[in-house]
Amino acid sequence: MSTRRAVVVGLGVTGEAVARALRADGDDVIVVEDTPRPESAEYARRAGELAGLGVALVEQPPPLELERLVTGGQLLVPSPGVREGHPIVRRARQAGVPVRAEIDLAAERASMRGQVLVAVTGTNGKTTVTTLVTAMLAGSGVRAVAAGNIGMALIDAVQTDARVLVAEVSSFQLSFTSRQFRPRAAVLLNVAADHIDWHGSFDRYAAAKARIFEHQRDDDLLVFNADDPVARDLAQRAPARRVGYATAATSDVYHKAGGSIVDDAGDEVASLQGAPLLAHDRENALAATAAARAVGASRAGVERALREFERLPHRVAPVGDARGVQFFDDSKATNPHATLAALRSFDVPVVLIAGGRNKGLDLAALREESSRLRGVVAIGDAAAEIASVFPASIELARATSMRDAVERAAQLARPGDVVLLSPACASFDWYPGGYAERGDAFAREVRRLEQQGAA
Repeated sequence: MSTRRAVVVGLGVTGEAVARALRADGDDVIVVEDTPRPESAEYARRAGELAGLGVALVEQPPPLELERLVTGGQLLVPSPGVREGHPIVRRARQAGVPVRAEIDLAAERASMRGQVLVAVTGTNGKTTVTTLVTAMLAGSGVRAVAAGNIGMALIDAVQTDARVLVAEVSSFQLSFTSRQFRPRAAVLLNVAADHIDWHGSFDRYAAAKARIFEHQRDDDLLVFNADDPVARDLAQRAPARRVGYATAATSDVYHKAGGSIVDDAGDEVASLQGAPLLAHDRENALAATAAARAVGASRAGVERALREFERLPHRVAPVGDARGVQFFDDSKATNPHATLAALRSFDVPVVLIAGGRNKGLDLAALREESSRLRGVVAIGDAAAEIASVFPASIELARATSMRDAVERAAQLARPGDVVLLSPACASFDWYPGGYAERGDAFAREVRRLEQQGAA
């Protein structure tokens, strides 16, 4: 690659990985950071180590400096979360400077190294499916690594000896991809309202998701959710070979028949014997199986991954049992679509703890599963909105802390019921550290309740 001046926006995990990779190519690299955190040891480490590599760090540049940086560069790489309307992105596009996401650069490098890229996106389920595909390949003897939003930056994963890179990719990242982003297998799980505050409209959000397959060719594969009307409609535009999966269909798609997974040709491809899967897990298993088989997974590898499946933290994960009531942490559910999927996993009455900071979404969708609810505990900034959603027949309480929420939910529940933290909202009103911090707080309060019962 020729030497160029590259501007990287954001000094987080992704920004650091991109800056290192571009500097290793011999590029002149400048990192721009809008919100420097000199008090953070990790931020200081990143800044210091990049400075040692000759990477310049510019913090909070004024408009004229920003203009100079952009127009003097040949590449702009925004970190995930940098909005399309950010001044630096607008000015780069006005100046004709290419704007490319880290996953776009990584996909180009992976192609040059002969690595196979599997990309997974959707409103919900991305991390689970990415993890499952990787496990299915590993169990089949294929060198595979999970990357992208799941942890390791994709541009770092390219440097491993993996033959297959399985990347979880977000709508933020996909917004800045080019024709270089061409996964051998793409997975579109579902498309429901989310991140409208970032994209500006649902149509723009859906269009960003569709970029996962935009540059595929007819010998590539798109796995799509045939039960999801938006994903199904988007998939019709895909240039690649298309394979659907569904829980409601019995032919022409990957589906469950008895205790087995059957492919789109009607052939049994894996047994579900011994696989600890809830309803939404089965959807994820279908998607993962279709994608993994396309890039080298064996039946034995698929079945092993399903048998050894462990639910990821904060995704309908059991955290305790108190007073004959089971408690589940689904703090990762930051939109109504995820909460509805979680509610459908249970055949017993549920007391739902929901609320937080709404991301510009219509929470009234939660009313769809009212019949499954024993009660609702509303929390956070959106508590009033949550309280207005449900019919008067459902018992409602409001809580001012997580301890209060768990105690009120336990009071509403009866033995045999489930208490489910599935907020349908972001966590940042109470928990700046994100959904994991919220889920951990919930689990602590459940343990406290268990200890009270044992005393």
